[in-house]
Amino acid sequence: MAKSPPENPPPKPDPAVAVCFSVEVGSHNLGAFTGCDGIGCEVVIEQREEGGNNGFVHQLTGRMKYTNVKLTRAVDENSAKIAAWFASLNGSVPRTTATIVARTAEGKPVCSWSLVGVVPVRWTGPSMSVDSNKVATETLELAHHGFLQQGAAK
Repeated sequence: MAKSPPENPPPKPDPAVAVCFSVEVGSHNLGAFTGCDGIGCEVVIEQREEGGNNGFVHQLTGRMKYTNVKLTRAVDENSAKIAAWFASLNGSVPRTTATIVARTAEGKPVCSWSLVGVVPVRWTGPSMSVDSNKVATETLELAHHGFLQQGAAK
């Protein structure tokens, strides 16, 4: 008796296909963003050559360097939250923490990153023109000193 081939389970939807990013900076919930770029870090490597040793160059580890995070979205009702956050700064920019949560289209958390020492670097509002039919977008750029934690969201 021949075995029938095992039934293939239905494919799971890829959570990374339709992802949005909810962002909180300090006590300010800035809403959802559709683009997030720059979550990462790099170890600065210093190279030292040793006299008489031609087989390799010493690779010495240095400090950690963190890239700025750029968040983008179409202008919507949450855009006023960024203006309110900047208004609350009153000319001084204290460092705070931020949490970025990647969510599926259904709102289920996929992964989260908590950043320490966050300061806003730049906010770019929409360029609007009657000659263009592009969606008005805004970009928020944040600098930080590193990660508090990283992993699967609960």
